[in-house]
Amino acid sequence: MEEILELRHISYSYHTMDGETPALADISFSMKEGEFVAVVGPSGCGKSTLLSLISGLLEPAAGQIRIRGRDSKESATNIGYMLQHDQLFEWRTIYNNVILGLEVQHMLTAKARQKAHELLDTYGLAQFENARPSQLSGGMRQRAALVRTLVLEPDLLLLDEPFSALDYQTRLRVGDDIGQIIRREKKTAILVTHDLSEAVSLADRVIILGPRPASIIQTVPLIFGAGADTPLGRRDAPEFKTYFNLIWKELNSNE
Repeated sequence: MEEILELRHISYSYHTMDGETPALADISFSMKEGEFVAVVGPSGCGKSTLLSLISGLLEPAAGQIRIRGRDSKESATNIGYMLQHDQLFEWRTIYNNVILGLEVQHMLTAKARQKAHELLDTYGLAQFENARPSQLSGGMRQRAALVRTLVLEPDLLLLDEPFSALDYQTRLRVGDDIGQIIRREKKTAILVTHDLSEAVSLADRVIILGPRPASIIQTVPLIFGAGADTPLGRRDAPEFKTYFNLIWKELNSNE
């Protein structure tokens, strides 16, 4: 399987009038195409900063980010970024919100429009195409936000705590829903989350970061038995508690 992302000894610091604040120190890992990785760590350790570096919104102070074997600055790989809030515009219908990225990138072809309709239909939103965001539940809005990202056909998905604004019950349901969508679409994804249960239920492996300046203290591969093939299914599996406790112990021993 092709390696889609590689981080080599990445470091980053924030600079203010008060001086320099190191955020990340010597981060190295790689991802294969179709892999789902979760990143966990203490609050403020630099998890979201890591996604900003991968997306190109920030430049590392040291190290190199390679995407499909090329320096990230030279890569034409399409990266999708899903944030904590859905960022849907109330003055646009759900369909018009979904095609917004296509409009901005001048990619709004007849084929792309058809793809948007198909994705909305596939993921249960076809009847809400002409609705406004305020008419949808929080979970449905997040699903629409994911469709808006998927219609751009990204090679790599960055998920920055996309379920954190939802209540617990909705969060479980939407996490299961979106996790299965990402698997079905065979997308490569990185999820940043504070929720260890979410990380264990969704990812192929969990990268654990230490306190700021964050470095990788451990990587935990997640292997579940037959039948635990959905996020909610994993939560009922005997391996779930073992992985949760392992990650919890590692995080607390490094604080």
